[in-house]
Amino acid sequence: MSALLRLIKRIILFVLLVFIVPALASLAVWEADASKPKQWHQANWSSAGVLPSAQEEKEAVIYLMAARTGRWKGAFSVHSWIVMKQADAERYDRYEVVGWGTPLRKNAYPADARWYSNEPEILHTIKGKEAERYILEFERAIFAYTEAERGDYVVWPGPNSNSFIAHLLNEVAELGLVLPSNAIGRDWLQNGQWYVLDADNRNLQVSFRGIAGLAIGTRHGFELSFLGLVAGIDFDKWGIKVPGFGRFSLF
Repeated sequence: MSALLRLIKRIILFVLLVFIVPALASLAVWEADASKPKQWHQANWSSAGVLPSAQEEKEAVIYLMAARTGRWKGAFSVHSWIVMKQADAERYDRYEVVGWGTPLRKNAYPADARWYSNEPEILHTIKGKEAERYILEFERAIFAYTEAERGDYVVWPGPNSNSFIAHLLNEVAELGLVLPSNAIGRDWLQNGQWYVLDADNRNLQVSFRGIAGLAIGTRHGFELSFLGLVAGIDFDKWGIKVPGFGRFSLF
């Protein structure tokens, strides 16, 4: 019995040090910023100007984007979306999932709009012929998303905005992309799945309804997840993933 108690204590200590303490530190840093809007109607949802205009961007392009969420949730997570445009199109198309009304939205906001006043970040860009090909694949994945009806959205552990974008990236896993580790909801897997193994067998993600799991491979590196918080190591670009804060480069 004493051995079992020691094991339980070590597990609790591990969870506290690896997940809970960093998350609380992230919350403290976030709440120290008094400039953040407190209410939805006070927030700035306008274009941040980080993308060129659709008229300037002549070739086909895909942007994967994210910005911190609002209020206390921003301490732990980003909100993610995808922006796409075929060659010579007059406007971008922005796809995302939101927590009110019908979740799946197209062009509800400017392509590079701030989210709850928080500046968006371009996570990845695909251009030219490659973008033309993947726009079609992403569009198929968008329409195949099964949690798109009113009432389907769940803030935690999912399905939420990050669950949607993670679904798209899993459907085109050959791109090698994964959402930031502080995109809570990305580990919630569609249709009750408890694992995703990429077609090339080089990335495995295991998740118990987005509450606890692990991932290992070329896309995720090595990750452990607990209550939506993710800790891990990025072997591709050598960094560590810290709950709440996201990724820190080691070099």
